[in-house]
Amino acid sequence: MAAKTGSLSINSENIFPIIKKWLYSDHDIFYRELISNGCDAITKLKKLELMGEYTKPEDVEYKILVQVDSNAKTITFTDNGLGMTAGEVEEYINQIAFSGAQDFLEKYKDKANEDQIIGHFGLGFYSAFMVADKVTIDTLSYRDGEKPVHWESEGGTEFSMDEGDRSECGTSITLYLNEDSVEFANEYRAREVIEKYCAFMPVPIFLENTAAEPQYETIEKDELTDKDTIVETIVEEAKTEEKENENGGKEIVEVSPAREKYKILKRPVALNETHPLWNKHPNECTEEEYKAFYRKVFMDYKEPLFWIHLNMDYPFNLKGILYFPKINLEYESIEGTIKLYNNQVFIADNIKEVIPEFLMLLKGVIDCPDLPLNVSRSALQNDGFVKKISDYITKKVADKLSGMCKTDRETYEKYWDDINPFIKFGCLKDEKFAEKMNDYIIFKNLDGKYLTLKDCLEENKEKHENTVFYVTDEKEQSQYINMFKEEGIDAVILPHNIDSPFISQLEQKNENVKFLRIDAELTDTFKAETAEDEAETLKADGEKLKEIFKKALGDDKLEVKLEKLKNENISSMITVSEESRRMQEMMKMYNMYGMDPSMFGGAGQVLVLNAGNHLVQYVLNHGEDGNTAKICEQLYDLALLSHGSLSPERMTKFIARTNEIMFMIAGE
Repeated sequence: MAAKTGSLSINSENIFPIIKKWLYSDHDIFYRELISNGCDAITKLKKLELMGEYTKPEDVEYKILVQVDSNAKTITFTDNGLGMTAGEVEEYINQIAFSGAQDFLEKYKDKANEDQIIGHFGLGFYSAFMVADKVTIDTLSYRDGEKPVHWESEGGTEFSMDEGDRSECGTSITLYLNEDSVEFANEYRAREVIEKYCAFMPVPIFLENTAAEPQYETIEKDELTDKDTIVETIVEEAKTEEKENENGGKEIVEVSPAREKYKILKRPVALNETHPLWNKHPNECTEEEYKAFYRKVFMDYKEPLFWIHLNMDYPFNLKGILYFPKINLEYESIEGTIKLYNNQVFIADNIKEVIPEFLMLLKGVIDCPDLPLNVSRSALQNDGFVKKISDYITKKVADKLSGMCKTDRETYEKYWDDINPFIKFGCLKDEKFAEKMNDYIIFKNLDGKYLTLKDCLEENKEKHENTVFYVTDEKEQSQYINMFKEEGIDAVILPHNIDSPFISQLEQKNENVKFLRIDAELTDTFKAETAEDEAETLKADGEKLKEIFKKALGDDKLEVKLEKLKNENISSMITVSEESRRMQEMMKMYNMYGMDPSMFGGAGQVLVLNAGNHLVQYVLNHGEDGNTAKICEQLYDLALLSHGSLSPERMTKFIARTNEIMFMIAGE
């Protein structure tokens, strides 16, 4: 075969079905694309106006009008932007993927920049064919002397062009919807989609239902403008009242004069906010504006705790607001929503490439015109630049939190209970974030005081050096808490699931530091002093009690330990080694039920009996006689209750046994 060179060619009949079916994942996105094109047309005309190449008529207001007609099954998108000449229609519409935006920027590269120019790939228009059997364009260029153009196509691969009848510069695109897409001509569905994608686009967007009956409103005379269409003049007669005059007689007095009102066609209201809060400087925004924006965007009427306003121009352009919501961890998912925008155009929620994983717990908006989007503008290209954006956001959040801790510790502590799961999650997921927050992690102790890790270690170094005791449930572990308080030993409260992996991370980073739950072991601090000969007796009694309890409870594997505690009122308690308990939690997390923690070197729970308690002495002295079996079961269940909760079966038996004991006491 002879060598050959040439250019690759693409047949529109082959490529168009791909564009129609696979370019966009969501069919409603055509609203975004066509409205974005209208915004671009107006933005370009504004730039030409600024450059002195166009003079806008005084009575013209830039806007985009979307008209839906459910009867005709049509949607029309109209803008009063720069429009197109016949040649430009040939260039930008008849040639697939030829971007008018790119062409405009190239032509005016010394006078214009990319700010506010949305389109780049020249494919957005063709999204119309995902929902329409037929599409028409009526356009007129802003250039003097140009003729209007009418363009139409059925199916997208063939078109016709002729002179049109449009009299004002701009473009109207009409979609004749296919049977599967008629829902988009419904006013409420259209409103929903526009508010989703276009809520903050830079040009006012109006929606009109041409199939609906006209709507009216009544205004005062002084509210009338030249743009209003008067339907009816309403004259309200003067209001009078009968009042007593100075002479004691009655007279009719006018209390409100006659006035005119006007019934007018209802004024159109834009669906979007053209100047979103994130585009303002933080110093220009009030607290109420931040809260109102939060309520509007996220439909959350619980006030956010606080927020971070992002505003960066170099080395990339990024603006946004991140809110720290108040989270009810017991009843709600802690997944938040970060809305990503590109030039005020909605791209997607929670794009993980640009939003660090731990920030997904927050709610907020981020607008970055520099994002490297794919051709459908629905996802990001894998670009190292995206990582820089992600790192910047992480840094700003860390700076905000650390700054608050340093300059406003009282407020930081007030928010801590709500934000600490988020911070800990961030430390686990992001090493740089963890490094920045290392000195600003605080712990709430039993007295409600907030301490850093350094403070915790310093406060208790005389009683338990390099050890931090903690509580996961203040109710279930109340007995242990009372023991600690009696001995003047402090502990911190760590109630969340995230605390277990978090303290493991802290132990790895801080050599020799150990976290122990207060029921993990019984330290010498809680034990009464025993003489040497007493210790031998205690050991022997312990072995005797172990056999009695094993038999009474029917558990040969039961670990029983006898200790002489300072507090004689404590009869029994359960301890579980820290290693074993963490192993059990891990197995539960990974659904490894039924596995023995001892397989991994962890010991099970230990029943600790108090040698100084009268009930324990009773069992020791009476062996297996009388009611000792009942007392053994009761002591074991009481220990379990002080440690956690009983299984349904054990709870049933515990209640029945308790009733029996009360009958015995009552002499029944």
